[in-house]
Amino acid sequence: MEGIGRRPLTEALTRLRSWRPEGAGKARRIWKQKSNRGITNCNRMAQEVGKEKFHKPQHWGFCNNVRMLMNEDKPGIGGELCLRQKRKPKYSAFLKEMGIDAPPWVAFDKQVLSFDAYLEDEVPEKSQENYRIRRYKIYFYLEDDTIQVNEPGVRNSGLPQGTFIRRHHIPLPPPDEDQFYTVYHFNINIDIVFYGWKFKIYDCDTFTKIVLKNMGVKLNAPGQCPEDPYLKMRREKLDFVKPLRPYESFGTLKQFLNYDRKVLRFFCLWDDSTSLFGDRRELILRYFLSDDTIEIREVLPHKSGWNAMPFLLQRGKLPKYGPPGVYQPGEITDRIVLNVYGGLVENRVDGYLLDKYKLGKVHQEFYKDSDLSIGTTINVWGRKVLLCDCDEFTKSYYKTEYGIENFTSIDCKPPPPPKIERKFPPYTGFGSEEDSLRSCIGLMPTPHRKNFRKWMEKDSYGYISNTLRFFAKLITHDCADVDRLFVISYFLSDDTLSVFEPIERNSGLTGGMFLKRIRVKRPGQEVFKSELSEYIKAEELYVGARVNVNGYLFLLLNADEYTLNYMEKHSDKFPMSSIELALQKLKKQESKSEELRNVFIAADDEQRKMVDYNTFRDILMTLTVGELTDHELITIARHYHVPEDAYEDVNVLIALAHERFKRNTFENFERLIANCVYQDRENKKVLPTKDIRRLCKSSRLPLTHDLLVSLLSKFEDSEGQINYESFFCALNWRINPVPELEPRSYLKERCEDEWLGMPSPIPVKYINYVKLLKEVFGLEDE
Repeated sequence: MEGIGRRPLTEALTRLRSWRPEGAGKARRIWKQKSNRGITNCNRMAQEVGKEKFHKPQHWGFCNNVRMLMNEDKPGIGGELCLRQKRKPKYSAFLKEMGIDAPPWVAFDKQVLSFDAYLEDEVPEKSQENYRIRRYKIYFYLEDDTIQVNEPGVRNSGLPQGTFIRRHHIPLPPPDEDQFYTVYHFNINIDIVFYGWKFKIYDCDTFTKIVLKNMGVKLNAPGQCPEDPYLKMRREKLDFVKPLRPYESFGTLKQFLNYDRKVLRFFCLWDDSTSLFGDRRELILRYFLSDDTIEIREVLPHKSGWNAMPFLLQRGKLPKYGPPGVYQPGEITDRIVLNVYGGLVENRVDGYLLDKYKLGKVHQEFYKDSDLSIGTTINVWGRKVLLCDCDEFTKSYYKTEYGIENFTSIDCKPPPPPKIERKFPPYTGFGSEEDSLRSCIGLMPTPHRKNFRKWMEKDSYGYISNTLRFFAKLITHDCADVDRLFVISYFLSDDTLSVFEPIERNSGLTGGMFLKRIRVKRPGQEVFKSELSEYIKAEELYVGARVNVNGYLFLLLNADEYTLNYMEKHSDKFPMSSIELALQKLKKQESKSEELRNVFIAADDEQRKMVDYNTFRDILMTLTVGELTDHELITIARHYHVPEDAYEDVNVLIALAHERFKRNTFENFERLIANCVYQDRENKKVLPTKDIRRLCKSSRLPLTHDLLVSLLSKFEDSEGQINYESFFCALNWRINPVPELEPRSYLKERCEDEWLGMPSPIPVKYINYVKLLKEVFGLEDE
């Protein structure tokens, strides 16, 4: 402090020495002022050490372009209080006394004290009333000691109501205007002043009473709010004097608010077929619960010929007994008004009275929701309408309101009209029958539409031909045609049939196409008739069947493998290929089961538990005596056949492979061996079968998959490996040639037993008769 004030003191002494003697008094005063200023600066600097806030609050501003003091409650520089300024409380006073450490907005969140109060408001310059009682709600928020005053709304009061004092801290009345109201200033049956308005608190809610009791406040007895004298006078006057004006309220608002947009819907029938040009009309009735009105719309079928009207009955109340008649204007009203005006009264309004007895009023009954139910016939202005059904909302409404559970609907559809048989002229013979019929159906002939979906599903694609092929012969007495064989092909895509005769050398017959692809009619039909002809179906074809193709009678001898597999797969359409039906016929011969077993054992000389097909056929045909057809016999034989390998001999497999290699000039066997040597890391001369198969596939050997698998199986050892050198050396047709195979002609092949006297390939070679006897008759092997 001494160092800080030394500089002003030195300057004063220096100046004092340089002045004239007559200015000694003045110099002495200057020295004293400088010394006091230095001491004040020292004190101020000591107070401002460590201070960081030096902002100045805005006290002055502009209001209507006039400079004025805007706020006197703002602090001074740096937020410090000015002289004679007190800091306002920031939090609730009740929180500090309870000793709660939580913030007030957490401790007293959504906790508000509610007081009921009233105010005597003076009404000057009015003779009917001198003051008015106005009720208020005083809300005290515990979280920040703020207060809000609201005035509940009163209907038709003509006064601005709502928020009377907005929520904020309300100061106490003078002389304590520097303090604010706290929770301890409130109680029941006390007067409280807000900004000069004197409120009388006469009661509070239960939560407020509990909070005040917990604070230790002794509650006064609750009081009553006095009645407003003006409202009391008005009520007494209205009770004493009955209204003479024609006014009567109808309470329909509650019904509208409860049932708005709730509509009952009924499906109705108006049978007007008894009248001239009448018909059965289907209607939809809608009942609006909000005002008991009914609306009816008509449902017009397609191409009915009736004019489409928006409504059959516009929305309105429907009288039960209509049409009621013609009334004069004003005769049907909700109120009855009596005219007592005699010309002596100046005010004509006073000459009319409301007739509370309603004498002479026309009473009408209208349909209500209780009058509507399924099976009820209602009167719609003279039309009898039958309610046949309703929707789900209507059912739930009647179930809830009236407890109705039975909602059996009535068929409102009219009986189907008698079907008029349409007669067409007979076929003329020009073109196809379908094209001729199309010219009789419409004025503009259109081509016949084929079953395109069936054609797409049953057309041949890939290895699936969708074609049934049968071997057949002609049934004729002509010796030249007895030995002729034919192939009958039936195309499932369009139900067409073709017949082809295989060419046989030196037979004296040309062979070739016997019948081109065409639909074949069933025999015995009239040519010129109105109906379309019937054609041969796929279900009529089976082995042993007789087919009449345009006058030629064919006997179906056998079928190819695809045909038999297809018919067995679709046994529901081809009953002759059903193994269940065939075995049922065989089970009927159960009495001959022992005889059948002895015959099979006698035919099996080598005791191999199987017999060839011809023996099997002869035994079953002799036993069943014509019960089984040839196709059913083939089905049983295929079911119990003994599996056989297609390539039993290795030499046959190698010969087939050499034939394919020669045809495709394939000779890259050394390269295949070199690839195998590269993959054989351990030099064992063997590789897994899957590696050899993958190598053959990648090198594109001209072998079929079945032939390749059969060859690999013949060279595979017990460990699933193959000696690749021996395998590819055996396939090398240049180094190791084998004799060529002699081609077999199935057309010239003769069965061991020439059954039916015609050459035909047998379906299977051997049949396991032991399995057949066990599954059909339950006979075990001896």
